[in-house]
Amino acid sequence: MEDLIYNTHRRFQGLCCRGIGRQDHQLNTYDWLADIPGNDLESQYVEVQFKNTRKGYYRNSNGLQLQKGDIVAVEASPGHDIGVVTLTGRLVPLQMKKANIRSEADIKRVYRKARQTDMEKYYEAKAREHNTMIEARQIALDLELQMKIGDVEYQGDGNKAIFYYIADERVDFRQLIKVLAEVFHVRIEMKQIGARQEAGRIGGIGPCGRELCCATWMTSFVSVSTGAARIQDISLNPQKLAGQCAKLKCCLNYEIDCYVESQKHLPSKEISLFTLDGEWFFFKADILANQITYSTDKQNLANAVTISCKRAFEIIGMNKRGIKPDSLLEDGSKQTANKTVDLVEQESLTRFDRAKKKKKKKSGDKAKSHGNSKSHDNAEMQGSPKQPKREHGQGGERNKEFRDKRNKQADKRPQA
Repeated sequence: MEDLIYNTHRRFQGLCCRGIGRQDHQLNTYDWLADIPGNDLESQYVEVQFKNTRKGYYRNSNGLQLQKGDIVAVEASPGHDIGVVTLTGRLVPLQMKKANIRSEADIKRVYRKARQTDMEKYYEAKAREHNTMIEARQIALDLELQMKIGDVEYQGDGNKAIFYYIADERVDFRQLIKVLAEVFHVRIEMKQIGARQEAGRIGGIGPCGRELCCATWMTSFVSVSTGAARIQDISLNPQKLAGQCAKLKCCLNYEIDCYVESQKHLPSKEISLFTLDGEWFFFKADILANQITYSTDKQNLANAVTISCKRAFEIIGMNKRGIKPDSLLEDGSKQTANKTVDLVEQESLTRFDRAKKKKKKKSGDKAKSHGNSKSHDNAEMQGSPKQPKREHGQGGERNKEFRDKRNKQADKRPQA
């Protein structure tokens, strides 16, 4: 076994886990073939990513040795652009097919790896993006256009600028393009994006604790309706159903097919069950667990009993034959209410308080205190006269004499 591990280590000693790198780019593709020798030479196409979620596929016609993370200068119109190689090898043609890029005429070339002069122009152009966005917003406001300019991206050589905007209605921005070209002296391209694409461009963390799907892997956005929430029995709370884009969460569509298939095995909500106890109405259902809760009240939850779908169909068949079972449960017994258990004890305000433990006295101190108390008792016994024993059967006169004698002795004692 040790020889096998050693030989395997010798065989893959020159490889590196390039496909398991951290996700430093949005819409990153996991390259699970990166460690295979010669994978970079399997395809002449490479995937290049620019600012945020903008990607492109280019042909490595010059035969450059490109790896994931290399900064390259690619063909653009006009001039050239600067991007980062995010995928090479066999997976690139599959990604191109997924992006519906089939014509080779649409695929541009990779010029070279970025030089020092290319990077200086690139950083100079990127430094102007924020100020350009602020000025463009003010220009759009002066022209009274109902649009929001969310971001500006300069081309690597600084000859072109892409303005990303959000608008609910169609906007005539021909006058805006003329003004922007006169102010910034670059070629202007306007690109409209939706609210979900804007959220993916900005990025963030979802309520599930993971990065937003639109910022990590989702490229096509399907419309989401409230019917998806109703099918899954999710509360129609806008604050919980809406994502960071203020639209319904895309993840509502992930499991809807599974819920639709599971609902086919549930009885109809309109069918009531009849037993000797009375009529039972459908209240709610746990779709994936195939459990149904029935209530004796049609509007409110009363005397709730949860049974399986199999048992519900059995009772429906018995009712069709005119038979009423003793109870909804199979054994005829009544269901005991399950006591809810709070695992984290959120309602307890003293759950973090430690119980105070009494300090145990040492054996020497305990013996010393016991001796002091014993000597104190002996002193009291010596200072006070002995009290006569009460004899049973004697009358009230003896008791009266005893009380008078005790009162006199108490008056003779010195007061503290």
